[in-house]
Amino acid sequence: MSLVLDATAQDLLFREARTANTFTDEQVTDEQVQAIYDLVKYGPTAFNQTPLRITLVRSAEARERLVQHMAEGNQPKTATAPLVAILSADNEFHQELPTLFPAFPQAKDLFFSERPAREGAAALNAALQAAYFIIGVRAAGLAAGPMTGVDFEGVRKEFLDDDHTPLMVVNIGKPGEGASYPRSPRLAYDEVVTTV
Repeated sequence: MSLVLDATAQDLLFREARTANTFTDEQVTDEQVQAIYDLVKYGPTAFNQTPLRITLVRSAEARERLVQHMAEGNQPKTATAPLVAILSADNEFHQELPTLFPAFPQAKDLFFSERPAREGAAALNAALQAAYFIIGVRAAGLAAGPMTGVDFEGVRKEFLDDDHTPLMVVNIGKPGEGASYPRSPRLAYDEVVTTV
């Protein structure tokens, strides 16, 4: 059985897409970011909790503050990417559940009244949304450079608050010269999928 999505779109989103390490100087607009969000907000999360929060780092001053928290190898690309996004999990996402999941508004208190339960759910579901975000960046014809080589506690203190847990930093833009490594191998279907 073939996929319904046409081959060009499959290539754009997966087969030809790469993590970018260099970018052109072409800017990423607010309209592009809005379009990305307006697409990926429909990706599923448990109870529709949507805990991902996106902090766009645009100003030179904020960029300088962020770069100091990046691992050494990630500093130059973060300093020069057209746009950088800090993706974090909102550990107080449950406050929005009566609106976001009206089919079962009691979920807010029944499942998420305790902070540890919220933190676990927020981390998992915001990570799902981060993956959707990266695919959305690709759908916009841009490249993403997601990174976890970050002083997360430093980023949290510098840009977030105690209710938000940083997950990754993503550089965004049009890929530049030598932007990506050659495609790395992938596991075969029968190495991943087991039928029981």
